[in-house]
Amino acid sequence: MASHSEEDQCCAVCHDIYTDPVVLSCSHSFCTVCLENWWKTKGTKECPICKKSSSEDETPKQARRKSACKIHFEELKLFCVDHQEPVCLVCRDSEKHIGHQFRPIDEAAPVFRNSLEEDLQIITKKLLSLNESKDKLSAAEVHVKTQVRHTERQIRRQFRKFHEFLEEQEEERVRVLKEEGKQKRQSFKEKMADLSEEIETLSKIIATTEEQLKATDVFFLLEYKAEKERLQGCPLLDDPEVEPGSLLDQAKHLGNLGFSIWTNMKNIVQFHPVVLDPNTAHPELALSEDLTGLRFGEGQKLPENPERFEMYRWVLGSEGVTSGSHSWDVEVAGDGWTVGVVSQSVERKAPVNSGVWKIFLYHGKYFAFSPPDPLIPLSVKKKLQRVRVNVDFDGGTVSFFDANSSKQLHVFSHTLDETVFPYFETFSDEQLNILPIQFSSIVFNPSA
Repeated sequence: MASHSEEDQCCAVCHDIYTDPVVLSCSHSFCTVCLENWWKTKGTKECPICKKSSSEDETPKQARRKSACKIHFEELKLFCVDHQEPVCLVCRDSEKHIGHQFRPIDEAAPVFRNSLEEDLQIITKKLLSLNESKDKLSAAEVHVKTQVRHTERQIRRQFRKFHEFLEEQEEERVRVLKEEGKQKRQSFKEKMADLSEEIETLSKIIATTEEQLKATDVFFLLEYKAEKERLQGCPLLDDPEVEPGSLLDQAKHLGNLGFSIWTNMKNIVQFHPVVLDPNTAHPELALSEDLTGLRFGEGQKLPENPERFEMYRWVLGSEGVTSGSHSWDVEVAGDGWTVGVVSQSVERKAPVNSGVWKIFLYHGKYFAFSPPDPLIPLSVKKKLQRVRVNVDFDGGTVSFFDANSSKQLHVFSHTLDETVFPYFETFSDEQLNILPIQFSSIVFNPSA
């Protein structure tokens, strides 16, 4: 064990044990603060002991620092693997480190530097993932704003037809619309604010760690354990996503708007038994402004919300069927279309292998289809213009008719054990329209 006199361990200026020691080019050592104060007092950079002048650009921060054990004042030559800290040769033989594993500093530094870099890569990937999530949430928030603007325009267009005595109801609906839009957007903004905070935290951690990785081996290893624990203790939460129901419920504001005020304006309004839900529409479907028609259109940039179909050009009705008997007529057009119903749990982003009951036109031929069963060719002599879909939920049947002749085209029998939704598809730029029904066919229940 090397011995050190008290004089060897003390600063020649303050006569106390070194604090943050530095060594000058003349090999004399001092506390950093003591040396700086000495130079300020003397007005010249010279060694307090031998009076040798230092160069003008030599400062305590630039002077070569000693790497010594704080307990034994020996040079740190080993790294204790168990305690994950640099030690001197005296520490190795001390009781504190009995039975521990040691590695030379120059061997330990690359190994543990690589370990810290691996942790840093995980955090960096997480940061990239969070930024991507923030971009998606931002796009959805902008889309909600567009939905609000578009929906408000349609509401106001209809209300203008009802003149002044409907103004109060019009403004109330707009207020509700804007309030929902505000709440939806606020939800996105709060999530983005949380993301920004987490991103800022991770960015600071990454910056600190990257700076630590640039340090010399000894000082890197001095901080390694704390840095390692800080990185590993950093919570990596799941990336937030656009959740179901996050977008504006346009169908609630636009669907059957005229019908809701039919008691005063029933002569100029129509009721559609099915209103389309734009949040489910494939980007290549263009919906009519009143959400009762669809056609093939150019691809739109829409949020990747969970409700939206991405593999098929499908769109669902805004309300599902859970009981009773329901029917609706569709004016079909073009050389490629589909009408039918699907289960609520049907796949939105992947191939659909069940839960579908439909008829469709393809290359001039009509078929009925319910996967995984095979296609069923339909005998249709005259081109269909209107198709009626009837769902008897309790009876477990989905029927299709030629609405002009009332001839049955096909009937599926299947136990319906979950909500089913009307669904539509087209490959034509000719519009499919959900037809309104006469008021004489409507049973109005104000308590429903």
